Amino acid sequence: MVMGLVMIGFWALVVFGIAAVFRTGKPPRPTSGDPLRVLDDRFARGEIDAEEYRARRRALRPQP
Repeated sequence: MVMGLVMIGFWALVVFGIAAVFRTGKPPRPTSGDPLRVLDDRFARGEIDAEEYRARRRALRPQP
């Protein structure tokens, strides 16, 4: 009986270990909020390059 419990514990550790390796830990993407902040976050994550960042920032900036 002890051997069965040890075996279950071992496989539970293996499963949790594999899950920990594949877990990305990334926070969810914002779905709403300040557009400039979302743009800043996308640039910080490397989703867009500097040229695209500047162009989108100009487009989002309030016009006088």
